[in-house]
Amino acid sequence: MALLTLKDIGKIYVSEGNVTVGIRGVNLSFERGEFVAVTGKSGSGKSTLLNVISGMDSYEEGELTIEGQSTSHFLQPDWEEYREKYISFIFQDYNIIESFTVLQNVELALMNIEDKKERRARALELIERVGLTSHKNHKGSKLSGGQKQRTVIARALAKDSPIILADEPTGNLDSVTSDEIVKLLYEVSRDKLLIVVTHSFDEFQEYATRHIRIFDGAIESDHVIKAITDNAPTDATVKTATYKAKDKKAIIKRQIRDGITLGKSIFTAKPRLSLFLCLLMIVGTLGLFLSTSLCGGAGDIFKPNYMFNHIDGRLVLAKQNGAVIGEDELKLLAEKHGAEGYLHYDCLLDESYGNEISIYSEAKEDYRTFTAYSTYGKNFGSDIIGRYPKTEGEVFLYLPIYYQPTVGKDALLVTEMFMDGVEYDIVGVKYYFDNNLVPECLFTEEGFRTATAIHFLVGGNWSASTTVSVTDASGAVVKSFVLNGIMPNFDMPADKAHIFSKDYSDFIEDIGDGYTATVNYMSIYYNYDFFFDDSENSYVFEKSFSSADLTDVKPDINEQNPYVYDYYLIASDEIMREVAESVMEKSYVQASLFFENDRAAHSAAEKINNEGYIAVPSDTTYEPDALSTFMMILGSVLLAVVWVLSIFFLAFFITLCATRALDAFRADMAIMRSMGISVSVIRIGMYVRMLLSLIPAVVFVAVSAILIFTVPQFNEYFFYLYPWQYALIFVGMLALTVRVTYKQIARLFGESVKKSLKGGVRE
Repeated sequence: MALLTLKDIGKIYVSEGNVTVGIRGVNLSFERGEFVAVTGKSGSGKSTLLNVISGMDSYEEGELTIEGQSTSHFLQPDWEEYREKYISFIFQDYNIIESFTVLQNVELALMNIEDKKERRARALELIERVGLTSHKNHKGSKLSGGQKQRTVIARALAKDSPIILADEPTGNLDSVTSDEIVKLLYEVSRDKLLIVVTHSFDEFQEYATRHIRIFDGAIESDHVIKAITDNAPTDATVKTATYKAKDKKAIIKRQIRDGITLGKSIFTAKPRLSLFLCLLMIVGTLGLFLSTSLCGGAGDIFKPNYMFNHIDGRLVLAKQNGAVIGEDELKLLAEKHGAEGYLHYDCLLDESYGNEISIYSEAKEDYRTFTAYSTYGKNFGSDIIGRYPKTEGEVFLYLPIYYQPTVGKDALLVTEMFMDGVEYDIVGVKYYFDNNLVPECLFTEEGFRTATAIHFLVGGNWSASTTVSVTDASGAVVKSFVLNGIMPNFDMPADKAHIFSKDYSDFIEDIGDGYTATVNYMSIYYNYDFFFDDSENSYVFEKSFSSADLTDVKPDINEQNPYVYDYYLIASDEIMREVAESVMEKSYVQASLFFENDRAAHSAAEKINNEGYIAVPSDTTYEPDALSTFMMILGSVLLAVVWVLSIFFLAFFITLCATRALDAFRADMAIMRSMGISVSVIRIGMYVRMLLSLIPAVVFVAVSAILIFTVPQFNEYFFYLYPWQYALIFVGMLALTVRVTYKQIARLFGESVKKSLKGGVRE
């Protein structure tokens, strides 16, 4: 049975409405061991014949069979497999991959050898056989014509195919080099079918066993010169048969392995182009990173709307009838249901919006305001600047890292803060990187009670009035003054006070000592969910100070607002708590129990709700009103649209640049296809190459993210991203990379190998 048979083969080219016959009515049969020389004038169809035999170009008429198997039904993948198993091609213009070294070009045809050492040894053996050992590490672009042709022959030998096709292998060489190449072809083809297309039959006459002449696309003559000396099946034929019998899993495994090897070679072959792709991926990934960070607020729509500040294990209580919860009652509830602790007056735990803090750094001349939760009993670890608070006038701050330049890195640059207009001493600070979190102010337990009292009397929404009545020794009222309220001073001795009013000071100077100042503080409070402006819902605090009790101790004036204390009663923190807790005992209807975790809080809530209370775990959420929901959705949608538009822009930019860059590999891919390298292997190789280009981008963005969110100046302006958002960024870039590569592959494999190489011109 003949190795290769062509029966009535015809090839037609259609271009711009013109039909051209490439070859017609070709009937040929070839055996192993033949050295066939094909000659004819330019344009007669010689190269077309080789392209049809190699499967790089299709045929429209007749039948081509290989070892008795018909190819008329072959699709593109079948032709790829056919070239892989049967064909080695040597071109006139070499078609060497010029970005590869000689060694890489030869190893490309040896990817079927799994062991790297064995593959390298075999490649070096073949390179030595063609006399290029000294040039094995030279790139194809640095070789002479003869050296390129030798490399291609070594590559053809490495493939060990039963059929070698050579298209004008000496056409671009000098006579001496041509003789060397012809002899080399003869040596390597004794047990194979070698078909050589040439304009000069004389060069091959000594070695050819058969001479075929083509004229105007048809066989003019077919002359046998000498008998075939050996046409026995070679090891290559056996390999073909055994390879075909392999299972699909082994084939897929081999293709993946070869594709990874090829991808690495392609990536390193053109360092400048690979560097460009790496930079392109870095720009794209960084752009996606920045757009995700700046549009991070789009995810707020999915955040839970907690009814209270969520603290693990916190359970918020109120009576179903709206009555005030007493201290003893709360303590009994905590003991009965196994709470780890309780907080009677818990309003500061839920005050983040209205609990405004202001600080000023003289060293940096930086004034900042922010909102914060107030808390106590927490431990932020030992990695802190300063210390934890010890008295009620001291506070520890837990702040985002971008406050570090203002508050201090190694030591505190700011030692004072104002909350509800009251000055506290900052004794310590700790920074965190997640700038989505709300800052916290840590007080002592006594300090938290004082801060709560201050918030009620100064920062709360309470309707209150403060008057001072001055009485003489006989008890007669001689003068009354209206004040704005009560303010604390932590340096004030217990039961002492100071009336901060110029009118009052001027009056007292005239009457001297021996008077009494009676302070009346009246607070009108809420009864459950209604507001009553009557005596039943008001609390009057009255306290008399002798002239000796009204000290001259004045508070430090807030330089940012020197009138903050004007017309206020400045009292000790003990008096402040006495007034506030007297009001809250009659008006504050909420409290908190603290359990081990949220599960325990939910379990206790089910029981407490059956005892005349409303018990709500702090992880309970609510639905905002329609307007709030609409505005939140609108804001999130706008941010999401900006994010999506940025993705489309990046996709367009990367696709445009990467496609241009990948076009530089188009010819290389076509050469690989002509060598019979599996399309699957080439596809995998191209994906691997692009994924390797993505690795520096991943590293760069990871480093950039660390810098952005640890350098205070950046942390303030970019949303802190969580792992799932980084995963989204990298999945997005991976999708972009795959898309770009897929489009390039579709362009490359959407045309025949012949067209990819030379545009399908008739020869």
